[in-house]
Amino acid sequence: MTSQGQPTVRKAVIPAAGLGTRFLPSTKAIPKEMLPVVDKPAIQYVVEEAERAGLHDILMVTGRNKAALEDHFDRHWELEQALERKGDQLRLQRVRKSANLGNVHFIRQGEPLGLGHAVLCARTHVGDSPFAVLLGDDLIDERDCLLERMIRAQQTYGGSVVALMEVPEDQIHLYGCAAVSPVPGAGDTADGDVVRVDTLVEKPAVGDAPSNLAIIGRYVLAPQIFDVLDHTAPGRGGEIQLTDALREMAQDPHRDGGGVTGVVFHGRRYDTGDRLDYLKAMVRLAVRHRDFGAEFRGWLMDWVDSDEGRGKRPHAEDDEGEHLGH
Repeated sequence: MTSQGQPTVRKAVIPAAGLGTRFLPSTKAIPKEMLPVVDKPAIQYVVEEAERAGLHDILMVTGRNKAALEDHFDRHWELEQALERKGDQLRLQRVRKSANLGNVHFIRQGEPLGLGHAVLCARTHVGDSPFAVLLGDDLIDERDCLLERMIRAQQTYGGSVVALMEVPEDQIHLYGCAAVSPVPGAGDTADGDVVRVDTLVEKPAVGDAPSNLAIIGRYVLAPQIFDVLDHTAPGRGGEIQLTDALREMAQDPHRDGGGVTGVVFHGRRYDTGDRLDYLKAMVRLAVRHRDFGAEFRGWLMDWVDSDEGRGKRPHAEDDEGEHLGH
C-alpha cells in the first residue's frame, strides 16, 4: 500500500446541507452550522482546523436557507466601520478573522441525497488530487492534530484515510463501523494507531458490528472515490452513503486509488450534532476560554455543589423559572 510521489492534499470539502432537525425550532431559520459554540459558530471551528492543516482552499457544499454561512465568511463592511469608529479593535479583529480564513467557496447540493452525493458535488472543484472532507458536527480540539496525521498517512500509504474512534458497544449502531487489521511496519508517535481498513459497515445493529471502531467526521479521500460514488446505489435511509463507496475501495486495495487506512484517534472530540453532547461541548470549551474560562469553571463548580446543581426541587416561587427549560 505504500505510495511514492502522492500529490499533496491542498483542498478541503465541508458538507453543510443538512436540515438540522434535531435542533428544531432553533434551526428553522438558522443553519445548524451557525449555532454558537461558546462565542463563534460551530462551522468556524471546522474551517480553522482545515486552515491549521494547511488546507486553504475550502469548498462548502450547502443547501437551501444556508445564506448565513456565506455571510459569515464574507466581509461585513458596515459592522467593521462601526467598530473602527468606536476604537473596538478586539471585536474588529474577531469579526475580520472569519473573512480571512482561507479561500472559501460554496456550491449547492440541490437535493438531500446523502453524504456520498454531497462529496460527489465537489468533483469539479477538487479535480484529480486527494482531498479532505470535514463534517461540521465533529469538532476536533486544536491541540490534537488529527487532520495533519491523516494527511501524512495518505501521503505514506496512498488510497483513502478515515478517522476512527473507539465507542461503547451499545453506541456503535449510531456510526459507520470499521473492521481493521495491522499495517505492517506502521507506527505513530502521536495519540493513536494506523491500521488497515478491511471493510466498513454503515450503522450496524448491536451485536453485528465487526469492532467498536466508529468512523468519525474526518476523511482524506483519493480522487478515484468520485468514480465509485458515481455507481454507488442508495443505501441506508435511501441515501448515497460515503461508507458504501469506501467499503468498495477497502475491499479492492489494488485498484487505482484503492485501499483505505484508518487513523485511530484518542484525542478530544466535541460532538455538536446531538443536543446533550452539544451542551457538553459548550461546557468543555467554555472552561478553557482565555477570557473567562477560569471564572466560568469556578462558578460551575460552585453551582454543581448547590441545591439547584444537585437537582433539588426549587422553592415554590421559582417554579415559573423551572418551566423555562422545558
